[in-house]
Amino acid sequence: MRRRAQRDEDVALLARLLFVSRRPTSNSQRERGLVAASKAAGNPLSSSYKLRDIIQFVDKSPTPSLLPIFRSQQQAELLAVILGDPTAEHSMTELAERTGVPYASVHREVERADAAGLVSSRLVGRTRLIRADVSSPYFAGLSDVLVKAFGVPWVIGQELARVEGIDAAYVYGSWAARFSGEDGDRPVGDIDLLVLGELDRDEVYAAASAAEHRLGRAVQVTIRSPDWLTNGSGTFHDTVAGRPMVPVPMATRTAREDQSPTTAQPPRRDRRN
Repeated sequence: MRRRAQRDEDVALLARLLFVSRRPTSNSQRERGLVAASKAAGNPLSSSYKLRDIIQFVDKSPTPSLLPIFRSQQQAELLAVILGDPTAEHSMTELAERTGVPYASVHREVERADAAGLVSSRLVGRTRLIRADVSSPYFAGLSDVLVKAFGVPWVIGQELARVEGIDAAYVYGSWAARFSGEDGDRPVGDIDLLVLGELDRDEVYAAASAAEHRLGRAVQVTIRSPDWLTNGSGTFHDTVAGRPMVPVPMATRTAREDQSPTTAQPPRRDRRN
């Protein structure tokens, strides 16, 4: 009985951390959703568990349009960064800078993730360093979902970091629109990537193939000159420039990242519209 009670407590905590609807729903609808989520994790909630004990914190930020099963966009982005690289440690300040999330919100989300056993932390002087807790039974599944849904810019940035001559890169199209909060009728398919610079095209295509391998979806590359966004013209230019674009951070690669595959698929030609 004690083990069962602890199991129910753990699953309920994870449900509270992740699955809170942004739209008004009845208690019975929310309870059915939470029970379904817990069953998917292999830990069905006991029938005696009270809904009011599950939903205690409702974040004011909207549920992300990109994958609207998480409580907030901020939560999903932060967890994607932390769980996406289990070897890395992050300070609160670094997480705030990388994601653009206010420091206070970072602190709140880290505390919730820590309480759910998704992250661990240690103090170095007065700095708290946070990293993924790979011993969590939820780590493998959650990290895979979060990185593929929300970690697109960081994964692409890691792969492009070895390519010389890149001035800037942006994710555009349906993924960028959802990431920016726009709703859509269909799930996001391919990732549209715009790369600006004087560069080796084959190296860019190889990096895109490596990103495809990690993200589990095709990355469609468009290469243009460094000043294309500023001085370009035409229907394609106006469409891209007039819609949401998410900058790709050019991260410094680590030795471990350099081992990622670079030929997952043959390089594809860029779009010429």
